[in-house]
Amino acid sequence: MDLGVLANLNAERAARRAVVVVTDVTSGAQRLVKQSDVMKDPLKDLLEKHLRMAKSGMEETPQGRVFFTVHVPSPQLVITGAVHISQALAPIGQLLGYDVSIVDPRTAFASIERFPDVKVIAEWPDKALPPLNVDRYTAFVALTHDPKIDDPALLHALSRECFYIGALGSRKTHAKRVERLKAAGKSDADIARIHAPIGLPIGAVSPAEIAVSIIGEITARLRQKSETAS
Repeated sequence: MDLGVLANLNAERAARRAVVVVTDVTSGAQRLVKQSDVMKDPLKDLLEKHLRMAKSGMEETPQGRVFFTVHVPSPQLVITGAVHISQALAPIGQLLGYDVSIVDPRTAFASIERFPDVKVIAEWPDKALPPLNVDRYTAFVALTHDPKIDDPALLHALSRECFYIGALGSRKTHAKRVERLKAAGKSDADIARIHAPIGLPIGAVSPAEIAVSIIGEITARLRQKSETAS
């Protein structure tokens, strides 16, 4: 690999930004396409597909056969609320390759006994969340039902580029949440990013079923092409 391409690749990966190395199979020539430059690239549709699926592969293009080498940061799942749903959601997230963190200042809930093998942070969101580097490869889930915990957590998530933000609660509960978030300065467009009621509408009843509905919605948001994508 060209040293210039390699240096840029390492810089993008260190900053947790997706990047694709495009290799012309015939000539061996390589170029690097950053996530921010995808929509300006002549191969944008193929690049977007490979980035969305996080898979490398060969493609036929008008310029000939090229190989896309995809480098995408590992996704993370940040959960506020060490509740029963979280006990089911955390291991499912780990099984799917997410780096899972649970944030809850209530030490009676946030314990390694209840969440073995999971990063548990028994701190308030304003202290716990900044070090987690919440970014565009983060799925953020608020499950406590406690505005003192969920609201500051959601405000933090809404200030970042999380690919998914979801919050537990009925429509009535969410309507009250919307009022509080607006009072805190969030716009309608900001608040519209929140999936609420959380999860796919599969009739989930138990904590485990709700966890399945949540991870299903997260997966759809991660892998399916956005309707607004150009």
